[in-house]
Amino acid sequence: MNPTDIAPAPSPDLALVLGGGGAKGLAHIVVIEALDDLGIRPRQVAGTSIGAIVGACYCAGMSGADMRDYALGVLRMKPDVLRALFAARVGRFSDILRGGLTNPVLVDAEKLLAAFLPPVIPATFEELEIPLTVVATDFYARTDIAFSDGLLVPAVAASMAIPGVIRPVRHRGHVLVDGGTINPVPVDRVSAAVTLAVDVLNGSGAEREIDDVIPEPWDAMFGSVTLMMQVLSTARLAEHRPTIHLRPPVDRFRVLDFLRAREILTACEPVKDEVKRRVTLALEAIPAEIAGRPGT
Repeated sequence: MNPTDIAPAPSPDLALVLGGGGAKGLAHIVVIEALDDLGIRPRQVAGTSIGAIVGACYCAGMSGADMRDYALGVLRMKPDVLRALFAARVGRFSDILRGGLTNPVLVDAEKLLAAFLPPVIPATFEELEIPLTVVATDFYARTDIAFSDGLLVPAVAASMAIPGVIRPVRHRGHVLVDGGTINPVPVDRVSAAVTLAVDVLNGSGAEREIDDVIPEPWDAMFGSVTLMMQVLSTARLAEHRPTIHLRPPVDRFRVLDFLRAREILTACEPVKDEVKRRVTLALEAIPAEIAGRPGT
């Protein structure tokens, strides 16, 4: 389906917040499919890391079904995925032997997005159908920073710049890394009568794998970073409470499990009914004078 063929849906006073979490964030697609089933679109969206990527696709006009088809289609072509990752490297692997780069396997975020983003993504925030806020982290200022205007792709690239994997991004005078290092679920960046926050770091725990195996170095590093982000996310959500705090069952998946996209989407299918029920109840509870106010 061409995104331009989608009929405009009603926009209740609903804000959608899509958290960071790597491949776990494919769960956001299922949440958006549920909103599509309800026939509503939020008035504003905020996203961090994978949430910024999915948010950009959604705000550009893609439906949840469009995103599902696109993600599965791209990730099904494993050789093409590996070639794109290889082409997006900052340096050569041989550089490690000469000490030319601190980490020669760092990936250039903008090159990576150029390879994988759907063509519907516009150049600027202003061209989006739904207002979007993308959150990244200013490495030197040690604070989060939000982008909602100007060039879109550099902001999204900065938001997904996972330390140690993706090279930091220079944008608007800032050196930026993954927004999840400070603000994994940016509820504080939206304002609406109803806020739906999708938290894929603090999953439901229903299918969490319990093991006593010593993790590989890569898993240990990402697991530790994820743990710190979970603690940070919990603290922030306690301070800025969303109307609906949704936690899809993605604990058993790892941050880089993108090649398990179909499994992740299948595991999150039961979330659809929860989204429909909780969003419907929350919107029905909005006073009429607030529900009817024009969007901003």
